[in-house]
Amino acid sequence: MNNLNKMDINRTHCLHMRRLLIDTYQERVVYMRSDCQAYQSEGFEAKSRVEVWRGEQHIIASLHVVHSSSMLALDEVGLSEAAWSALGGADGDTIQVKRPAPLQSFSSVRAKIYDQRFTSKSISLVVQDVVAGRYSDIEMAALITACSGSRMDVSETIALTEAMIAVGQRMQWNSDRVVDKHCIGGLPGNRTTLLVVPIVAACGLTIPKTSSRAITSPAGTADTMETMAPVKLDIPRIKRVVERENGCIAWGGAVNLSPADDLLIRVENPLGLDSEGLMVASILSKKIAAGSTHVVIDIPVGPSAKIRSLDAAHILSARLVAVGSALGITVQTVITDGAQPVGRGVGPALEALDVLDVLQNAATAPDDLRQRALLLAAKVLELGQKAQPGEGMALARTVLESGAAWHKFQAICEAQGGFRQPPKAMYTHEMTSEHRGRVVAIDNQVIARIAKLAGAPKVPAAGLTFHAPLGSVLEVGQPYLTIHAQSPGELAYARSYAESQKNLISLQ
Repeated sequence: MNNLNKMDINRTHCLHMRRLLIDTYQERVVYMRSDCQAYQSEGFEAKSRVEVWRGEQHIIASLHVVHSSSMLALDEVGLSEAAWSALGGADGDTIQVKRPAPLQSFSSVRAKIYDQRFTSKSISLVVQDVVAGRYSDIEMAALITACSGSRMDVSETIALTEAMIAVGQRMQWNSDRVVDKHCIGGLPGNRTTLLVVPIVAACGLTIPKTSSRAITSPAGTADTMETMAPVKLDIPRIKRVVERENGCIAWGGAVNLSPADDLLIRVENPLGLDSEGLMVASILSKKIAAGSTHVVIDIPVGPSAKIRSLDAAHILSARLVAVGSALGITVQTVITDGAQPVGRGVGPALEALDVLDVLQNAATAPDDLRQRALLLAAKVLELGQKAQPGEGMALARTVLESGAAWHKFQAICEAQGGFRQPPKAMYTHEMTSEHRGRVVAIDNQVIARIAKLAGAPKVPAAGLTFHAPLGSVLEVGQPYLTIHAQSPGELAYARSYAESQKNLISLQ
C-alpha cells in the first residue's frame, strides 16, 4: 500500500505545451481541457496548483480549466506568457504535469495570522517558496495581510530582509563606499534619481542605481529613463557601465536582485495594504543586493502621499536605520514635503523632459525638482565623504550649474546603449479653472490617476503637465493642467475623469 501511494504521488502525465499568448501579468497560469486524462486522473480542479516539467526545467502554476475542444487539443497544455517565459521551450515540446509537494512553509503564515512571530528559519523557507512559485496569489495575499500594518517587529524585518537577499544575486564593487538613494514614493513627477545619479557620479562616487518600473503609478524611474536610454541591462553590463562612468540607471527587474520583492509587490499593491516591515525589507534587500553601503532615503510626507504624517515618517525612518545598521549598511533618511507633485510632467516622457531641462540649466526648468534633487545629492555626497557636513549643497550646485552633471548623464546614457529624445504625444487637452483663487491643496492620487487614464506608463508619451503648484493664483479660464495622450479615446477617458474630480485642486 505504501508503494502504491508513493507511485501515485510521483505519477506524471506526458503532454505537449502550447503558447496561448495570454497575458496574466506575472502570474504563471496553465490551461487544460476538462476531458484531458491528466486532469481527470489527478482530480485537478480550477485554481489547483500544478507542477509542470520540461526536461530539467520546471515551474509551479495555477490551473485554469477549458471546457472546449476548439482552444486546445486533448493532449495539449496551454501556457500564459508568464508561464511560457519561465518554462522555456517551443510549441509541441513534451511536458509532464503533476501535483506539487504540499506547501509546508504556509503553516508559518497561518501562525503569523494568529500573532505568532516569524523565526529566521521560518521566514527564510517562506521566501524560498515564494520565489520558487509555490505560493498562489491567494496564499501571497494571506502572507501580505499577516504582515500588514505594524505586525512585524524589527527582528522579523531583519530576518525577512536577509531572506530576500539570500534568494537572489548580489553585486560586488571595488569601493569602500557604494552609495545609493531611494524615495518612498507617492509623489507624481518626483524623478530626482535621474539628477542625483549624474551629480554624484560626476564627483567620483560609485552609485549603481537599479530602479523599478511603475506598478500603480504613472511612471517609475526605469520607465522615465527608458525614454532616453536603454535600461534592460544584465549584471555584467551594469558592471561595465559603472566601471566606466561610476554610475548607472538600470531596470532592477532585468537582474535577479531580491526577486521575492517584485512578486510580493505584484499582489501587495492591488490589496492597498501598507506594511512597514515589508516596505523596509523591500527597499533594503535591493540596496544590499546591489552592493550599496551608504543609502539616503527620501520620505515625502503629505495628505495624499504614501506617508501621511510626521509620526509615521519618524517611525519608518527609525525602522530603516535600525535594519540597515543590523545588516551592515548606513542609512540616512530625509523627511521632505509631499503636499504636491514635483516638477511639471507626470508620465515617463514628460518627466524626462523636466529632468533634461534641469540638467541643461534651462531657464524654464522646474525649480522644485531642481532644489529637491540638489538636497538629496548633497546628502549623498556628504554620506559618501565627498563633501564635509553642510558643504554638500554647494558641491552639488556647482556640478549641476557647470554642466558636469549633464555631461555625465549623457555619458551614462551612451554607456547603456545611446541617448535618445523622449517622445511627444499626438493629442493634448487643457483643463481650465472655472473660478478665481489661490491653490491651497492638491490631490496627488487624482493627479496620478488622470495620467494613468491618459495611457501612462504603458504609452511613454502619455500623462499630464501640471501648471498650478501650491500658492499659485488661477484666473477664470486659466489652464491648470494639460492632458497628453496618444489616442483620442484615452484623451477623452482621462478628460472625463478629471472633469469629475472636484477636489483635484482646492482654491481659496
